[in-house]
Amino acid sequence: MGVYLSSPKTDKASEDGENAKLRYGVSSMQGWRSTMEDAHAAYPDLDASTSFFGVYDGHGGQAVAKFCAKYLHQQVLKHEAYLAGDIGTALEKTFLRMDEMMRGQRGWRELAILGDKIDKVSGMIEGLIWSPRSGEANGHFDDWPSEDGPHSEFHGPNSGSTACVAIIRDNQLVVANAGDSRCVISRKGQACNLSKDHKPELDIERDRILKAGGFIQVGRVNGSLNLARAIGDMEFKQNKTLPAEKQIVTAYPDITTIELCEDDEFLVLACDGIWDCMSSQQLVDYVREQLNTENKLSTVCEKVFDRCLAPTAGGEGCDNMTMVLVQFKKPVHTTAPKQRQPSSHHLQPSSSNSSAETKDN
Repeated sequence: MGVYLSSPKTDKASEDGENAKLRYGVSSMQGWRSTMEDAHAAYPDLDASTSFFGVYDGHGGQAVAKFCAKYLHQQVLKHEAYLAGDIGTALEKTFLRMDEMMRGQRGWRELAILGDKIDKVSGMIEGLIWSPRSGEANGHFDDWPSEDGPHSEFHGPNSGSTACVAIIRDNQLVVANAGDSRCVISRKGQACNLSKDHKPELDIERDRILKAGGFIQVGRVNGSLNLARAIGDMEFKQNKTLPAEKQIVTAYPDITTIELCEDDEFLVLACDGIWDCMSSQQLVDYVREQLNTENKLSTVCEKVFDRCLAPTAGGEGCDNMTMVLVQFKKPVHTTAPKQRQPSSHHLQPSSSNSSAETKDN
């Protein structure tokens, strides 16, 4: 679905960075779509021992994806569970917190700043300018007071976004995902999925959708949304008798935690504009091939886009494309699995129907 251009926009926004343990490249391209609705976050030094990477694939506008790119990592960093060393719980709470923050006058105002033209966020208008107060950029719970105004009863955006993020702390990798963006690790050349695509036809998703009063039609929730989990999409989260994780569509993420080892080469986070065109193993094979001759990781991402881009509008290869490539600089020595957090999982090779075992709601 979506409106296409007469010719694709192939300009790419790219960046590279590194620290002592890893280096990364990220790129994004609008492609055939009439608007760019993807966003990303890359913070190799979220704190002294932690790196954060995320991709956010918006739908119905770019506002929610940009909201997540601006605030999600900041909320994780300040969450009490994160400060206590429980990264998985911090991610779960923060994904749900995004929905809470986008409600009311304050949420409407922030989304209006980030929105493009008229998003599906109660008719926000392009060019609406506000001056954020001091301290708002931190996005902390205590810095997010409710506000009075004409949109005080705003229930949140009907547009939405996927969220797939990876946090690397020492030798531990924690992945949180809601939606169909995907995280894949190359372990000695074998692609291993660290996230699950949340499609409505999956048993656990279908059961929740039906119990919450929704239905699935032609693979779409209530005949509309082709995702079972997402941040935003508040029209599917209006049952006041159910907690957030039991709504028709939920922002509650799956959490996958693994211990990195010497066989781990690189990590990829990408939106479905990539995965619609290449399987996890195909992408890993292609990246490994490119790394033989190309040292700049963002250039590798750009080459993936060129390979996936459709020659004409319509079908696969026409979506926005965003990809984060994280390469581990040197072998990682395995440590004993930590007992906090969901226990470390045994990775299995990717296939069209399998992924790493995850912690489901």
